[in-house]
Amino acid sequence: MMPAQSIYPSSATSAPLTLRAFETLPGLALCVGVTGAAIGLQALEVHLLGSAWLESLVLAILLGAGVRTLWTPGDRWRRGIDFAAKFLLELAVVLLGASISAAMIASAGAAFLVGIGGVVVMAIAASYGIGRLLGLKRRMAILIACGNSICGNSAIAAVAPVIGADSEDVATSIAFTAVLGVLTVLVLPLIGELLGLSALHYGALTGLTVYAVPQVLAAAAPMGAVAIQIGTLVKLIRVLMLGPVTLALSIGISALRDQTAGDRPKPGLPPIHRLVPWFILGFLAMVALRSINAIAPVALPPLASAASLLTVVSMAALGLGVDVRLVAKAGPRVVLTVTVSLLVLGVISYALIKSLNIT
Repeated sequence: MMPAQSIYPSSATSAPLTLRAFETLPGLALCVGVTGAAIGLQALEVHLLGSAWLESLVLAILLGAGVRTLWTPGDRWRRGIDFAAKFLLELAVVLLGASISAAMIASAGAAFLVGIGGVVVMAIAASYGIGRLLGLKRRMAILIACGNSICGNSAIAAVAPVIGADSEDVATSIAFTAVLGVLTVLVLPLIGELLGLSALHYGALTGLTVYAVPQVLAAAAPMGAVAIQIGTLVKLIRVLMLGPVTLALSIGISALRDQTAGDRPKPGLPPIHRLVPWFILGFLAMVALRSINAIAPVALPPLASAASLLTVVSMAALGLGVDVRLVAKAGPRVVLTVTVSLLVLGVISYALIKSLNIT
């Protein structure tokens, strides 16, 4: 199997560091400009409609793709766009670790923790199988499976560099996943009412099925504070699964590359830089620091805001690398994969809640 063409530049270069940094400025400024426009549009949505139906992250992809449709950035812009799409994306994943602590994880109880992990694993396997059955490429199926099962955009962003996904796959999976995530926020309260779920059970369901933390808050809000609290906790535990899943993918991709290249098996594990991407180590380090109270509480909101902002900038960069015509070709299969996968996730999550009888 040939590796997919990557949107990310090689780190090997003879250019001086200062020159390389200077060369990133035009493309990076373009990404920041698209980000500013996306944030402005989200604020306009809130002003006119009372809430943001499309978050700035999704708007950044759409605006970037719109620019790319009308104009193809030349070499002058590419280094900055690639820098934002790769490094800033990875840095955002690292900062995301500050939102999780060991105390949060332990408060859920051992049985529920194991259950959440089981839901994630089963959902990834089911979603990947659905995607492949519908004819999606392996990398696209993996991105959708991880985004659907863990934490939507952040999971897709974290997994993409590990599996070598190209910009079209990343942007397509994020765009469709995000749109369906908005629909889930709208529909889930109705489902909770129809099923007669308590606030606690409904909060757990939102945490297990909704993609992003802000969306969990929006979906759980109709059921009150208890639903919001349990939903947020369960969601953060799902986010923590990003580390083990990415590590497993990294090991699997390394083994596949060695096998494809015809290398003879070597004893022991691959080098650490191949086994675990640096940003996953950083993510786990931030979780550890938060757990031992090494991160001041006053620093947590700025870290969360920085992670969100960097993610939006990187999504603008991904949009600028997308050929809309290629994205459109994958549309129907991706929509069906994401929809069916979400339904399967909901059934598995509901079964866990009922079987554990959470009180």
